[in-house]
Amino acid sequence: MIRKLRIRLILITMAAVLLVMIILIGGINISNYRQVVSESDEILDLLMINGGAFAEPNAGRDPKDMTDPRTGEGFPEMPDFETTINVDDEPGRRARSFMRFDESRMNSPELAYETRYFTVIFDENENVIFADTNRISAVSETKAVEYAQKALRKRSSSGFIGDYRYLVGQEDEAGCTMVIFRDCGASLAHFRNFKNISIFVSLLCLLGVGILVFIASGRVVRPVAESYEKQKRFISDAGHEIKTPLAIISADADVLEMDLQSFDPSSENEWLSDIRTQTKRLSELTADLIALSKMEETTTTLEMKDLNLSEMTKKHAGSFAAVAASGNKKISEKIEADVHIQGDKKSIDSLLSIVLDNAVKYCPKDGNIEVRLVGGKRHVHLDITNDTEEVIPEDSVKHLFERFYRTDSSRNSETGGYGIGLSMAKAIVEKHKGRIAAAFDPEKKLTISIIL
Repeated sequence: MIRKLRIRLILITMAAVLLVMIILIGGINISNYRQVVSESDEILDLLMINGGAFAEPNAGRDPKDMTDPRTGEGFPEMPDFETTINVDDEPGRRARSFMRFDESRMNSPELAYETRYFTVIFDENENVIFADTNRISAVSETKAVEYAQKALRKRSSSGFIGDYRYLVGQEDEAGCTMVIFRDCGASLAHFRNFKNISIFVSLLCLLGVGILVFIASGRVVRPVAESYEKQKRFISDAGHEIKTPLAIISADADVLEMDLQSFDPSSENEWLSDIRTQTKRLSELTADLIALSKMEETTTTLEMKDLNLSEMTKKHAGSFAAVAASGNKKISEKIEADVHIQGDKKSIDSLLSIVLDNAVKYCPKDGNIEVRLVGGKRHVHLDITNDTEEVIPEDSVKHLFERFYRTDSSRNSETGGYGIGLSMAKAIVEKHKGRIAAAFDPEKKLTISIIL
């Protein structure tokens, strides 16, 4: 229990730290990416407004008046082109980032020399009439046209093709469309480097936090562990101390009964009968508590050996068949043959007795009890299903394996139980590295499922 509590504490702490890191690092990286996009969009807007170039000396002129510096010749004649850009308040336009590019940078004369971009213009039939790659060396005119054609085929008027951010303008009066690309490779490289470094540092921090939490968790759960150990020692010690007075009370009751019968052999004393009944009940409860306490101890070792669970289950089901029949209850079996497990025989016998006794006790008259055992490659499944008189709430089903827990209606002391049987069953199953669970069917059927 303490080990599970410590593991749960570590997992919850690590999950909380991981969530905070994901939000923090994710938020920073998303902001960085949006900054790259916002910067590119504003520069592309500026270029689109200025006809595909910066409004500076030797830049921003109409392409038909420009000279190609590589050939010394002018560019081919092209129709006059007036560009329009998307604005935020018109439906169907691209979304604008909340992050704005620095105004001083936008007005800087150095911006034209820092920006690598190229422009392609199409006519109304999407034929290329102009391609300008003077401001970029990594892209040829052929590649520029290929990128621009891809941009035209996309539904969005802006986006990325590789590391190039593009903006598709609207048709002018002559039916021409301009597509402008900006090289964002450097900005995206910085973004990716920061992302990788932030993730790596976050993982190192998470590892460090994990080590610290692992070390600290021992101290955190130590008071709980000590309290739990004291509780188990108290139950064990008190159980042993109570056994002696109970034995004396039972013996004294027998002596008193013998003395009374010496005067009148046919006489019976109801007070002595009550004493003996309650003494026996308290003795059984004490024995069960001691057994449960020992089973939950981490130092307790079981004698594990190969067991034929099929034969053991049939034997116990047959033993309870007579008890069930006395209350007009029927036990049916669906037990697969030759199902074997590695377990402690005494503990598995106790487990089968507990779950079958529980099913018989809380099954109403004329009810049915089904015992089903199925083998598997790695695990075996044992299900004990019994009818119930009333509906058991889901919240109550979750607590069935707690000590002394009873539902208000169907699990009362009139059945003769102590409320620790299923707690004992859970301890046995967990000691065998298995799982046990309870489920209630709307048809008033309770199933105890065991996986070993």
